[in-house]
Amino acid sequence: MAQDIVTLPHNEIPHAWYNVLADLPQPLPPPLHPGTGQPLSPSDLAPIFPMALIEQEMSGERWIGIPDEVRELYKIWRPTPLVRAVRLEKALKTNCRIYFKNESVSPAGSHKLNTALAQAYYNKKEGVTRLTTETGAGQWGSSMAFASQLFGLGCTIYMVKSSYGQKPYRRSLMQIWGGKVFASPSDKTNAGRTILAADPKTPGSLGIAISEAVEDAATHDDTKYTLGSVLNHVILHQSVIGLETKRQLEIAGEQPDILIGCVGGGSNFGGFALPFLPDKLKRPDLRIIAVEPAACPSLTKGVYAYDFGDTAKLTPLVKMFTLGHTFVPEGIHAGGLRYHGTAPIVAHLAQLGLIEAQAVMQNAVFEGALQFSRTEGFVPAPETSHAIRAAIDAARKNDGKCIVFCYSGHGHFDMTAYDEHLAGNLEDYEHPEEKIAEALHHLPKVP
Repeated sequence: MAQDIVTLPHNEIPHAWYNVLADLPQPLPPPLHPGTGQPLSPSDLAPIFPMALIEQEMSGERWIGIPDEVRELYKIWRPTPLVRAVRLEKALKTNCRIYFKNESVSPAGSHKLNTALAQAYYNKKEGVTRLTTETGAGQWGSSMAFASQLFGLGCTIYMVKSSYGQKPYRRSLMQIWGGKVFASPSDKTNAGRTILAADPKTPGSLGIAISEAVEDAATHDDTKYTLGSVLNHVILHQSVIGLETKRQLEIAGEQPDILIGCVGGGSNFGGFALPFLPDKLKRPDLRIIAVEPAACPSLTKGVYAYDFGDTAKLTPLVKMFTLGHTFVPEGIHAGGLRYHGTAPIVAHLAQLGLIEAQAVMQNAVFEGALQFSRTEGFVPAPETSHAIRAAIDAARKNDGKCIVFCYSGHGHFDMTAYDEHLAGNLEDYEHPEEKIAEALHHLPKVP
């Protein structure tokens, strides 16, 4: 009989992160310098990242040791529980077994702290005194503020304007932990001022906020930039999720049939699912599903091409599924999924057919969230609810499968969104094909 809750002791926190680059069936296309179009060298990234993270970004080693100081801080909330959603199963009248890996138990309420602590640690080691970053829904910004506080670093956060207004308590949490938070686009950077001049009413986007944070870091000698998703080293740090999940499923006597995670940039999905890639290569019937909003359908309607990671074209060119760096999505409530691109690793695996992608509408997502919270009690973040929606749909369409999803964060700061849904005021939005085509028209020309 499978266990309903599988916990692990502190001594089973992984001692090393798993680097999926070592097991890719085809190598990842290299990032390119935006000026020369040539593959990046470590020195190209040195102005905005510490050397240790640059080395991890480019490493092909399968295992990279977790520093003792980081692993000790992981003990604040790790290992996280793997929970069987037995009441949801009963409500669905399914004989599928549904599990969720509960990453919401971190101090910041999401998986983001797994990499925030590591990034703060490596920056501190190299003498950095201030960090800059962007945030969409605020989960990354609050995680980075807490990690910076633990390591005695200053932290400046550019929060996407639509989320800055929707989620005031996320902003409060960042400020409690010492972060300085600005609505993006802001008047603090050249990138922000230029965008505001062109469109004073813009809702902002993660691409714009990234531009501001990168510019801030690049123009201050004591400052480096941190990113909460997309990059290889971020997904590397998040692999603790999947490594723990594999061990917990083993204890429960389970073998997963379907793995599900929501995707904006790809950090929780990658950290949760990619440690299972060696299993997928041996078991082609293992399904790995990435779920995104229909309002920002990078994987399902984007193109696989080299593009900038930000709006102002300050970042390297990476090959990914993209809607175009000028794409500005609607201000949907899943702010953490409003990104024009995807992690190169996730995009590469999608291109190879090793992962599937689904896009879902906003109201269907909240309906799934309500069904989950009314049976299991936990109130999920709108981002996380995309994975829940897909898990419910999978349980209805399949028979006797073991379905596991990443519960990437709680929704305690998202009550406005829930209120809007309950009042019938949330609008479903599917981004028009012509708007996507217009944004794709601006893709850089790469030979």
